Amino acid sequence: MKFISWNVNGLRAIVRKNFQAVFEELDADWFCIQETKLQADQLELDLPDYYQYYNYAERKGYSGTAIFTKHQPLHVTNGLGVPALDHEGRIITLEYSDFFVVTCYTPNSQTKLKRIAFREQWDQAFNEYVSTLAAKKPVIMCGDFNVAHHEIDLKHPEHHQGDAGFSEPERADFSALLANDFIDTFRTLHPETVTYSWWDYRHFARKSNAGWRIDYFIASSSLQPQITAAAIHTEIMGSDHCPIELDIKNEFA
Repeated sequence: MKFISWNVNGLRAIVRKNFQAVFEELDADWFCIQETKLQADQLELDLPDYYQYYNYAERKGYSGTAIFTKHQPLHVTNGLGVPALDHEGRIITLEYSDFFVVTCYTPNSQTKLKRIAFREQWDQAFNEYVSTLAAKKPVIMCGDFNVAHHEIDLKHPEHHQGDAGFSEPERADFSALLANDFIDTFRTLHPETVTYSWWDYRHFARKSNAGWRIDYFIASSSLQPQITAAAIHTEIMGSDHCPIELDIKNEFA
């Protein structure tokens, strides 16, 4: 089974670029999208053989998530079940007989951590939510988690101590998530590999590869023996993020 996750920084914008070609080339069983920046009925995608699920933000042109999948789920859930956190379209959960698939667009703490209180509330609620799911069956979660966990995960850690995405509270919350019997699949398979998934447009950071690894596939540790590959597709353009991939032996569907 192949899973892809991509923060597209606007689904309508990337559809006018290379989305269809990338989508067909990657040929994923689950293609998870963050930052769709869509409202209902603003875009109709022709994706034969795929079920399409969306979670829209109340605010126009902001946030939003989607999952396109070849496998019809038993249930689809939007949000965390916390009204104060569920107005920005940041999470979709698909339930299958043997596992859950979750896509997530974690809130950015913003400049000078001005939204860190909201972010901390989100992290706590999200960690509790996926831990509750994992008590029932294994979880495969993915998306833009807006945090570089360790110094290896960004180009200039010495310059970003305490910045949004590399602050101690955010990194601690990510550690707490993993401590609930989850694994960072890419880092588990590639413990020493230096590669990134996001580059700041404002500073032309992709040209110098001054990036951050803030996009992840996180999985229940019980799935580790079934994981065959984890990749970051730095060669694919079109967004300030690149797609990431997880491959798992087909022992569920």
